[in-house]
Amino acid sequence: MTGDSSAEQQNVVSRAADAVEQASDTRALDVAARLGFAALAVVHILIGMIALRLAFGGNGEAEPTGALEEVAEGRFGPLIMWVCAVGCAGLALWQLSEATLRARHLGTGERLGKHISSGSLVLIYGSMAGTFARFALGDGPDSSESTVDFTRSLLSSTFGVLLVFATAGIVLGIGVHFVVKGARRGFRPELRTFEDTARGRVIEVFGVVGHVAKGLALLLVGGLFVIAGLDRDPQEATGLDGSLKALQYHPVGVYVLTAIAVGLVCYGVFAIIRSVFGRM
Repeated sequence: MTGDSSAEQQNVVSRAADAVEQASDTRALDVAARLGFAALAVVHILIGMIALRLAFGGNGEAEPTGALEEVAEGRFGPLIMWVCAVGCAGLALWQLSEATLRARHLGTGERLGKHISSGSLVLIYGSMAGTFARFALGDGPDSSESTVDFTRSLLSSTFGVLLVFATAGIVLGIGVHFVVKGARRGFRPELRTFEDTARGRVIEVFGVVGHVAKGLALLLVGGLFVIAGLDRDPQEATGLDGSLKALQYHPVGVYVLTAIAVGLVCYGVFAIIRSVFGRM
């Protein structure tokens, strides 16, 4: 009797999960998630353009909040920020359904990987939605200062240096993931159609260059976390803006900065393509 009762309870839970999964597969969530990819495109293209400006002697803050600040101060800035906030929130909800409802259909190993990857994206996209909302309300943060404050709080804790190195490891790991994903064309399954045509090859170029460039940018950020941990100096962890500006003072840094800038723009273009032709 106990076994039958347990099996019946599992069936009820399974049917309930199926119902919730079907309910989550709505047109509204699909549109919101695609809007979120478009919001990511805006951020990456703006960061890339600011980085190009830096490479040619200009100024600006080559990080997400610096890019968003330039848009938020425009005439339609608050409206754009709210639209992007809704999009990123939708993207976070979509990844949450991927990490929970849809992941249960996978094998044990794949399911664990999906929990980690999609679960991390829930936090990232949710944080971005909050950042967009803050800019819409006129209270946008400075990510470079936030990174320094975050590193300072880690270093002041009992296991501070280890925590900084752990953070560096996570950022470096994500950077390697993007480089490998770009080099191996791992983004192909994310697209609804990918014909072996001229259009498909162009899309592939944007995907490869964009993913590799984003990975390199994250590797630079992770490297600064390592330096901050070694020197026990939170001022070394200046985020993406600080890592890109540091390239200006190296002999070939301007060329590397230009390449990364162009690559980030390519990633933004790929995100637009993903928003239109992506599998959801």
